[in-house]
Amino acid sequence: MKKPYDHSFHAYIQGIILIGFALLMLWLVLSGNIVFYIAPLMMPFIYFAMITFFVLGIMQIFRSTSKEDDEHQNCGCEHDHQIKGPPWVKVLIYSIFILPIVFGFVLPDRMLNSEAAANRGVQYGSGLNVNAVPNEDKNNEEVNETSESNLSRAEAFLDDPDEYYASLGQYDDDDIEHFQIEDFYDQDWFNEFYDELADELEGEDVITVTEENYLDIMTVLDLYLDRFVGKELEIIGFAFREPDFEDHQLVIARFAMTCCTADVGVYGTLIESEDAHLFDNDTWLYAKGTITKGTYHDFVLPIIVDAYLVEVDQPDTPYVYPSWNR
Repeated sequence: MKKPYDHSFHAYIQGIILIGFALLMLWLVLSGNIVFYIAPLMMPFIYFAMITFFVLGIMQIFRSTSKEDDEHQNCGCEHDHQIKGPPWVKVLIYSIFILPIVFGFVLPDRMLNSEAAANRGVQYGSGLNVNAVPNEDKNNEEVNETSESNLSRAEAFLDDPDEYYASLGQYDDDDIEHFQIEDFYDQDWFNEFYDELADELEGEDVITVTEENYLDIMTVLDLYLDRFVGKELEIIGFAFREPDFEDHQLVIARFAMTCCTADVGVYGTLIESEDAHLFDNDTWLYAKGTITKGTYHDFVLPIIVDAYLVEVDQPDTPYVYPSWNR
């Protein structure tokens, strides 16, 4: 005789799983390790999810104590709520939810490292600098022409988005109205903010890069590099090296997170120091040196030369985040 489906038992297991996720999120918040996975901007959603999972889990456990033999009488619908298949199928399904909870408590939490940076690629400065220097190597002529072509098309789009889309010949007028750059990017506002920040930083004896202003200063140096050549800059980040670096070169980098680890990017500053070879990748360093204008792979970028390097502890918040409050 086939054993009847035990709705109470499955409701209990489902309740435990929901509470398990809530406790895992609570543990990450209390331990401070949530910063390795979620940006501070997303914390309200974590709190909401944690409370919701806990409440739903309690409700499921209470449902498991019901003496009703027929689950359909409890929900009032005509659907079959049973998990179909043999016992091993049920175990497999529940394992999909249980194992992440177990691994979340057991496995150590840590930030992304230089291996992840190598896989994702490092953006030097803010990633906005697209000014390539002339290259006398004829083998790179096609690359330079392509870069100039892409840049000219970008300028055409910024000057007149409607005309640019119309020139492509693949959008109706109705479609063009949905692609207004003004809807998500105000260039005047953008320039005004960084003009003011550049004026402020130009009056500083030493430009100090912090977790709060990291991406903003990277952007200012890309946009107004000539104004800061010769100034001193101090910065903290982890050491990273490209395969073609020389012994006196390394990158001070930070991972920038907007939402979660799925969208992190790596932003770094090229450092030149006689002590660079003394530090391994992923070592957290404090660097202070002089800003110069240099090139790497035919791209103009700020380089910190004659840098003083010293190892420091990893910050409590290793990632940096965009500045939303302006």
